[in-house]
Amino acid sequence: MVILMIVMLSRDATAVLLSCSVTQRTMLDLQQFAPEDMNKQDSSDAVFIQLGCMVRDMSLDVRLEAFEALGKIGLVSEDILLQTLSKKVLGINKDKAYKPIEGLDISVSAVAGAYIHGLEDEFSEVRMSACYSLRTLTVFSLRFACEALNLMMDMLNDDSTVIRLQALDTIHHMATSDHLKVEKIHIHRFLSVLVDSSSVIRSMTRKILKLAKLPQFELFKLCIDGLLGNLEIYPQDEADVLSALFHFGRNHGKFTVHIIEEVAPEMEPASGGKLSFDSTRVAAFLVLAISAPLSHEKDVSAIPPRIFSYAVTWLGRISYGLSDIMNQEKLLAYLSECSRSSTISLADFKINEALLTVEGDASIPLCSKVDSPVSMPFWKDSGGISDYHHQEFLSLGKSAAHAEYELGEHSELRKYVNLIFKKVKDSWSLVELGCTTEACKGIRACKEEVASFTTESPGSFGAVAFTLQYLQVIEMLAKVWGHLRATKMLNPNGVGKLELLFAKLDRRLREISNRFIGLSKGEELQILDLVLVACLLRLSKVEICCCNAAMKLLSSTVAHVEYLHKEGSIEPSNFVTEVKKSLHDADSSSSSSSCQPLLFKKLLDSFSLQQFVLYGTPRSVHAELAVPGNDSENPLPFIPGIPASIPLAITLHNVLTESRLWVRISMGEESTQFVFLDLNLIRNKKRSINVVREFTFVAPFYRTPKAVSFTVRASLGLECFRENVDRVKVFGGPKCELTYLCPEKEIFLCKSTECKSKSAFT
Repeated sequence: MVILMIVMLSRDATAVLLSCSVTQRTMLDLQQFAPEDMNKQDSSDAVFIQLGCMVRDMSLDVRLEAFEALGKIGLVSEDILLQTLSKKVLGINKDKAYKPIEGLDISVSAVAGAYIHGLEDEFSEVRMSACYSLRTLTVFSLRFACEALNLMMDMLNDDSTVIRLQALDTIHHMATSDHLKVEKIHIHRFLSVLVDSSSVIRSMTRKILKLAKLPQFELFKLCIDGLLGNLEIYPQDEADVLSALFHFGRNHGKFTVHIIEEVAPEMEPASGGKLSFDSTRVAAFLVLAISAPLSHEKDVSAIPPRIFSYAVTWLGRISYGLSDIMNQEKLLAYLSECSRSSTISLADFKINEALLTVEGDASIPLCSKVDSPVSMPFWKDSGGISDYHHQEFLSLGKSAAHAEYELGEHSELRKYVNLIFKKVKDSWSLVELGCTTEACKGIRACKEEVASFTTESPGSFGAVAFTLQYLQVIEMLAKVWGHLRATKMLNPNGVGKLELLFAKLDRRLREISNRFIGLSKGEELQILDLVLVACLLRLSKVEICCCNAAMKLLSSTVAHVEYLHKEGSIEPSNFVTEVKKSLHDADSSSSSSSCQPLLFKKLLDSFSLQQFVLYGTPRSVHAELAVPGNDSENPLPFIPGIPASIPLAITLHNVLTESRLWVRISMGEESTQFVFLDLNLIRNKKRSINVVREFTFVAPFYRTPKAVSFTVRASLGLECFRENVDRVKVFGGPKCELTYLCPEKEIFLCKSTECKSKSAFT
């Protein structure tokens, strides 16, 4: 009966392969129903070949399930595995066939190039599934793993970050199985990912190097150069790079001693007898040197004791990088002993226990168990001290160094949204090419994806809200850019539409600038870059430009950018430098020439959207507004012409005490009033919780009409001091623009005499 299921695979592939349970039963129970002369190996091979025929099926779902099933077969002959990596039928397989049942011949040639087809598939889901499936099979054959390594090196060129990450995961799996044989032909492509823009890609590459064992000094030296290049380009990776150097050095003790002999002059004190504390290169070589006495290899030459004395002067920096191996106290004892003796034993410090995480690296589970590799495996913490700081969760679909290394509570979500930001950066290239519609479609798809993220865990709400707000800003910016970068003049209808787009863009920028706290200076600067672009876009079109207001906002934004650059010791981008220079030139010229559209268009040419990278967990500033028990059936009483009292139940989240809040109450478009909310006078019931305040505030509404009933809408706004160029001319109200922290709440009021009888709203 189960044998007939194999026949069904060829007759009705979709129906069978879409049922994983059928495939699993076929693989597990085949021996029970197979002919007596068919052994377990042949049975497994027959199933593998029949499933391999499905990887070129026209149906995407069939191809996905086929690769998933292939990865679940636990016993496959090496000849068949090798055939899946070659489109040309191998000599040993030309006449090989299996007969699981009478009348059915299964030829090994049917699986020729199966994995090549999968890894070259146009759909990233299939490439992902094939890569993950191949990962599980590399443990069966060293020769197969060596051939598969060539394909994995090619996959490191894939456009998809998650696929490149899965390729590295497969290579790491080879290393943990002692089936990774890196050759010279591979080394340059492999080391190139050490400077990949994705921090998790770089981290995974370093994780592989921690396990690598190279046969030649030339390859060892190239890897050291690669790690040093990583450290030079991405200094925020220092801790993990130092950890990788230590592990790599321990695995190649003799090579380590040899390279330390070559670079020893760089590590010696200068002529004045002072050590250089500025060179990260020196720190890297010191870490490499101190790893040699702990090498797995025998007969390793001794490192000069003075090198360990030099390392003591870098204790804090080195101990941070080696925190996954030993604490600072044990490291100091180790360095002190080595600086006095040319030989050292691990037993001298009982350091074996401290190095358990090193020895056990190979057994650390990189991926959790996944029912379907198509849904993208979850990179997870091993449950103990991680041997690198970026074991992150990813799904299909740089700032303070400490934040980069920290495995925080929300690191998984943070890495996920950073992949979304990468997609947004890629979409912006379409905007620059004039393909605004296509770019906006891509951004909207990202918004839908982010909206599906869970926000149940504490702190995740802020990250998701910020990501959505950023996507909305970029979408509006893209639409405005598409209108303004066109060479033709705007017609009257176009001007009106553009003004509406600018109003939405300004509101989104105010919200992202004022409704989130906990952002780093680097993150704030990237937001301010977008504000600068919005100003320049206004100034680039005479039809819609209000020159004085736009120039004031541009000047105040540039001043704030300069302040953040000085505070954070951050180098300004070329775009900001050009804007500052042009603004200075405009100030020194006559007032009539200070607003030149052509000049601002030229400045826009120097703008290129940088990938936003979220380092921490931003907190969302928002509020909840309610009127308990109020609806159309239970209105609040009022007397016409006399102020009405409106009891508002308010909950504030992450609102600072120094913030200026206003309750906005409007009755239609003609009547709006503002009531100031002084947070210093409000006593929080939950005094232990600083980020949440719950209280009741009675707001007066002065303009009660001479009517039986009416409704008003109330909302809570935060005054935006930074944008002080846009003064709001409201008597007794806010002086600056407001950004609203909650949706408008409709409030029902009824004349007090009418409230006692039937509601006027019914």
